[in-house]
Amino acid sequence: MTASASKRPASGAARRRARFTPWVLAMLLAALAVAAAWQVTAIPESMIQMAVGPVLVPGVVVGMLAVLALAYGWSAWRGRQVDDSQIEDHEPLPGGDRRLLFLLGGGVLFMALVQPLGFIVPAALCGMGVARAFDAPVIGRSAWRSALICLGIAAFFWFVLAYLLGVGLGPALSWPWTDLADAAASA
Repeated sequence: MTASASKRPASGAARRRARFTPWVLAMLLAALAVAAAWQVTAIPESMIQMAVGPVLVPGVVVGMLAVLALAYGWSAWRGRQVDDSQIEDHEPLPGGDRRLLFLLGGGVLFMALVQPLGFIVPAALCGMGVARAFDAPVIGRSAWRSALICLGIAAFFWFVLAYLLGVGLGPALSWPWTDLADAAASA
């Protein structure tokens, strides 16, 4: 059996399901884009005269979601998207529980540490959890590269959202012992 033959669904019904599932996903993405666009139109206008209003970032995200839904739907219509779960001899990636644990652990770690440490360090740790869930090295010699990439992405997002757009993400860096030192000095 060739490699391309093993990537095909076995029966005609399985082949139809494999081609139908991407259509369902494309329709769900389109419905989500429509609902999100409706919610963006419900955002009240800012009373302050500013060049960038509160609708800009959500509007851009909704626009990108709509483009993704259209591109994925077009690709599914042309038969280029196949549901891999319907492919014969398809095995899930090993360690699914561990992957889920890293994904959820990164999010929980972010929520627990964002208040005491600021935005950048917890966001980088969350990114490390997501990276580890997708098999990026976060232990050993290559861990520094993953950590620097996650720190750079977190700092970039904080700079764009908090500094340029004025979204209240809190401080970039905050250290708990500085609060303790301030409290001790004022007492």
